[in-house]
Amino acid sequence: MERKMKALYIVVNVGFAEMVVDFIRSQGATGATVINARGVCALPKEILGISVDTEKEIVLTVIDGERADKIMEAVRQNQAFKSDVHGICFALPVEKVVGCDC
Repeated sequence: MERKMKALYIVVNVGFAEMVVDFIRSQGATGATVINARGVCALPKEILGISVDTEKEIVLTVIDGERADKIMEAVRQNQAFKSDVHGICFALPVEKVVGCDC
């Protein structure tokens, strides 16, 4: 029987990815990839006519569906994600995985 896998994405302000990786490891994740990104909002900020986007980090882990649901619930309940971290979390289904023992 195949396990249902999910790609779990947690997007946070720059500088908080390591905290997120430690947190998801404490919830059962075995590893993650941190991707640098920038946020673009509906009301862009400008300084001296130059658009300023918010730097972000995306923590990505591929994990079994039950564990992903557990981590998402823990993120929802963790007040730290509602502070300066400004974290959002979402999951996408993964049909096949090759090259990792997730």
